[in-house]
Amino acid sequence: MGAELEEAKEIIDQHLNEENEKVDLTPYDLAQHLKTLKKHDEDLYNEYLEKLDPESLGDVAIELPDHMLKDVIETIPSEKIVEALEELESDDATDLLQYIEDIDEEKAKELFDGLDKEDQDEILRLRSYDENEAGAYMQTELFSANLNEKLSTAVERLREQKELGELENVSQLFITDERHILKFAIPLEDLILFDFNSSLKDIIEKSEEDKYKPHVAMDNDPIEEVVEVVQDYDMNSIAVVDTRGVLLGRITTDDIHDFIQERATEQIYNLANVGDADEEENSLLNATRSRGIWLFVNLFTAIISSSIIGLFDDAIASYVALAVLMPIVASMGGNTGTQALTVTVRRLALGEIEFKNAKPALIRELGIAFINGLIFAVLIGLVAAFWFNRPMLGVVIGTAMLTNFFFAGFFGTVIPLALKKFNIDPAVGSSVLLTTVTDVVGFFSFLGLAKWILL
Repeated sequence: MGAELEEAKEIIDQHLNEENEKVDLTPYDLAQHLKTLKKHDEDLYNEYLEKLDPESLGDVAIELPDHMLKDVIETIPSEKIVEALEELESDDATDLLQYIEDIDEEKAKELFDGLDKEDQDEILRLRSYDENEAGAYMQTELFSANLNEKLSTAVERLREQKELGELENVSQLFITDERHILKFAIPLEDLILFDFNSSLKDIIEKSEEDKYKPHVAMDNDPIEEVVEVVQDYDMNSIAVVDTRGVLLGRITTDDIHDFIQERATEQIYNLANVGDADEEENSLLNATRSRGIWLFVNLFTAIISSSIIGLFDDAIASYVALAVLMPIVASMGGNTGTQALTVTVRRLALGEIEFKNAKPALIRELGIAFINGLIFAVLIGLVAAFWFNRPMLGVVIGTAMLTNFFFAGFFGTVIPLALKKFNIDPAVGSSVLLTTVTDVVGFFSFLGLAKWILL
């Protein structure tokens, strides 16, 4: 443990060193080393927090979980945090202020009031969008120019903005008309091909038609649709415009990456009925409560499944083999349903299917479930027949297996589609509902057939 602490301290010291050659750490790496300090030495952690310059502080604060961000707002003077917010790009400053507000509303208001008017206006504009709209993910800092400007003027402005640290991750020049309506977008790498003394209008006119026609996102477009466009066209950034076509900002690949990662994390946690917020908080009480709620729901559904078994207690008592074999039917059905459920949730998340056009997907999952059900029904039927020396027992379990596979494939597809139809997150609760269905169908079909045929 001591070695881990010393290594983290040494690396951060090298990052902060102004006299000798400096080691630049990414905000993520710096946040990880600060986590190590906090784990082993709280006082040392607070000391290094105070040593961070405003630019590093803002970048690192975004990467910290809430319980560590709380340390920042309690340890660092408000004036320095305000300065850190002003160093961030508009979208990151908005996100960080939102994170702080979730922890301490009064502190967030104090910090917001400390910002200059321009930064306040940008944050208010970005926060005016719903969280699933493209405008909520854009940053207002971008490299733009008027059609009538010379290329040399635009490039000189870019140089100044880069030197002042006002612009990062530039990949294209957005060209607007006098009304600030976006007309064209030229990749940065293409600019070196042109005469710097020419106007942008002349450059465009001499280029191939539609070569620099921009891909755009409306500020109220669903962010999922914007992500698809960026991925389909392998873009580094995409312009955001309003209904009139006025250029408002841009969404960069790092924002797209963050959204995809957050969505994937949320889907994975939700499939297991675990709240990502509570898990990230690293709070034992919160995580326990979040998981316990769904375990309580699962207990209720398990009682339903057990009551089905209770209906056939006389059959189980007189034929012990049924107790040995019935978990196999439920387990195989559950796994089949989970496969269909996972594929369907993923396709819903990617926007590939909806309730109204899900028939091909349902038919496909039913086909897969039926074929696999037929194979494993024959296999387990032969095993049961030879194991207990009762051929009809093999017929019973095989038929029950095939039945449960079919219903598992059906409900594994329909449950998430139905939840999505009613605006409920299809990943939340689907597994609990599906497990109930496969257990009930599996136990009822197996025990019911056994009572009818064998007893």
